[in-house]
Amino acid sequence: MNYKYKLVAAAVAVVTLAGCSDGAERRRQANQDFNYLDTQPLESWTLPSDAQSSQVSDYAIPAGEYQGAIGSGVDIRPPQQVLSLIPGARALRDDDGVTLVLVKQEDLSDVWAVTQKLITEQNIGLRSQSANAIETDWLNWNNEDEDTEIGSRYRIEKSSDAGRHSYRITLIDWREAGVEQTVSVENKERYSILMTNLVTSRYDEQDREQARLRAQELVKQIPISMGQDRSGLPVIIARAPYNVFWERLPEVLGQLGFTVEGRNRSQGVVEVQFKSPDDDFWADLGTQPIELNSRAYNLQLGDLGNRTSINITDTDGKPVTEQALQSLAPVMAAAIDRANNG
Repeated sequence: MNYKYKLVAAAVAVVTLAGCSDGAERRRQANQDFNYLDTQPLESWTLPSDAQSSQVSDYAIPAGEYQGAIGSGVDIRPPQQVLSLIPGARALRDDDGVTLVLVKQEDLSDVWAVTQKLITEQNIGLRSQSANAIETDWLNWNNEDEDTEIGSRYRIEKSSDAGRHSYRITLIDWREAGVEQTVSVENKERYSILMTNLVTSRYDEQDREQARLRAQELVKQIPISMGQDRSGLPVIIARAPYNVFWERLPEVLGQLGFTVEGRNRSQGVVEVQFKSPDDDFWADLGTQPIELNSRAYNLQLGDLGNRTSINITDTDGKPVTEQALQSLAPVMAAAIDRANNG
């Protein structure tokens, strides 16, 4: 697998750094010299024979051997963060990998299913697979802030114990330019989080798509009736939020002899030209004809929270009669119903 993945924010950061650096090495290193590495070792302070020693411990450095990178070995890249894209999930990080603690068993099952789907979609090879554990083959990463192609292998596990639903990703093998190496703690953390974010992003993408489909189903059912606006004047009432009905309205109008010639969403105005269909159309729709002359009109929509009001005026701003509105309401309802069943 040769998979190149960038989050939007990460991609912006890479592009910004690339503009002022000379390559992957410069993106990981401080843009300074490392002269401090040439500093002479400290020496014991020799006091004059008649001097008296006086010390404070405020700035004393404890003796000991300290492990860690120095100079060009210091990685200045900001640490990876686990994306909070799964509602209610908590991310726990340690030296070996990342654990997501999920709220419900159903959430764990969904994340596991997304993982399997991601593996299939990206043709990720597997070394082993069971009901609760997956061990991947090598994944190759081509990132701008690495000198060479990076390879990594993962163990992915799920468990439910005493109400705790856990999903864990552990980086188990590492290689650079095809050569296997001992993985550092820093790279184990960075690439375990990167893999976790691939899964959580795919989960979020799927969740958004499912929400869109559910909303689409809800949009299909829009009851239409007569009502009154806040001033007590007669209007048509669509029982759907303004932003939902605004998107659906042109489709409905197009079925009824209206041609949409202009729309202004912020003002709620839809400019239309009406030409009444023939008698066969109304007979097929099962309604009486709309009592409007064939001419230009303006539809004025109003946001009533979870409902939308519709009024009609001529091009001079004069409202049509209540009888004309009453004739349009059942026609719009029939058109929506026919579209849903068609």
